[in-house]
Amino acid sequence: MKALTALVFAIAALTSATAFAGPDDEKWIKQCQADNKDEGAKPEVITKYCTCMNDKMDNNETRSITQWEKANPNTQKACSAQAGWK
Repeated sequence: MKALTALVFAIAALTSATAFAGPDDEKWIKQCQADNKDEGAKPEVITKYCTCMNDKMDNNETRSITQWEKANPNTQKACSAQAGWK
């Protein structure tokens, strides 16, 4: 039984956090995509960036991703690099 429980937790840990994104996460990511659509990056890069930023934010955050990134430039740089934003 312990092995089965460990396996379930391991699978859950390997699964992308966005697979479990709730409607609130989707709303924030869509807003971030809209905010960044004219910044010159491909849509898939923007989606990766916005998802990364959303994942870094606390679930109780009330600011948009665009507002939050201004106060967290190191996270913004890290997510830009992770997304391949050039």
